[in-house]
Amino acid sequence: MVSSTSDQGQLDVFVSGLLFFDVVFSGLDHAPKLGAEAWTREMASGPGGIANFAYALSRLGLRTGLAAAFGDDPFGRYCWDALAEQEGVDLSRSRRFPGWATPTTVSLAYEGDRALVTHGAPPPLLADDLIGDPPVARAAIVHLRPEPVEWPRGTGGLVFGDVGWDPTLRWPRSMLDQLGSCHAFMPNAHEAMSYTRTDTPSAALSKLADLVPLAVVTRGADGAIAVDGISGETADVGGLPIDVVDPTGAGDIFGAALVVATLAGLPLAERLRFANLAAALSVGRVGGALSAPTWADLGRWWHGITAPEIRRDYAFISDLLEG
Repeated sequence: MVSSTSDQGQLDVFVSGLLFFDVVFSGLDHAPKLGAEAWTREMASGPGGIANFAYALSRLGLRTGLAAAFGDDPFGRYCWDALAEQEGVDLSRSRRFPGWATPTTVSLAYEGDRALVTHGAPPPLLADDLIGDPPVARAAIVHLRPEPVEWPRGTGGLVFGDVGWDPTLRWPRSMLDQLGSCHAFMPNAHEAMSYTRTDTPSAALSKLADLVPLAVVTRGADGAIAVDGISGETADVGGLPIDVVDPTGAGDIFGAALVVATLAGLPLAERLRFANLAAALSVGRVGGALSAPTWADLGRWWHGITAPEIRRDYAFISDLLEG
């Protein structure tokens, strides 16, 4: 399996962004209706937002650091303990703020997708202000926003850019100006097409490949496409057949697994397949961060696969498990 190659005390990956406490309801037959009460078959709660990346990275063997604001409330204390004590994430550049409530998101999963409802106030300090001098790391994951984010280059590692939903629906092209300092950009198809003003994921990928060395566009159940301008590789990898229980956080887990596979030096198609697999395993369970797979989960999946085509395409998983 892939494991940390950093010196003791040095991070493999450093991430920064907004942390939420997630409450996920899964198993709804349809969207809630006004005046009615809907009961769900499953639910889960735990850290969310940027914690999805931290969980997935740590569970896949990389020494991970996180800079985020936590409320000094029950939700914030729970998230802090879960990340630091259960998952071993370095929180030395995170901070708890008395009197500030940890933002909370409710995710309602139905019809193979989810709807989100969030409540919270801006943190007293942005994560960027918590960092100071960034720690040395082999990679950094940054959540891009309209104003430039400077800290990732200070880690000295590969910078992976991520974006989220734009509630203004303006999708400013200026967001892409920041890709000049990134090694990789990994939006989903809707985000990629919205920012590039294109009509297909392939057209969006073509434009993004001119802006960043590694351009990746995820397509949910249809897999992902990518161009690596450094190696000259292109890849179009389909999704894996799996019953979707809850897709909350799947894009974040895909991104974290892509970082793991990139640091392991895998070819582009295998990087996408590894990330697809991690995301697919996550949607089969309820929750975001809590559904991030471990190497044991990957091993159980591999040993249970009998389809010849899948075993051929994913044979590299066996090598990783034995490594």
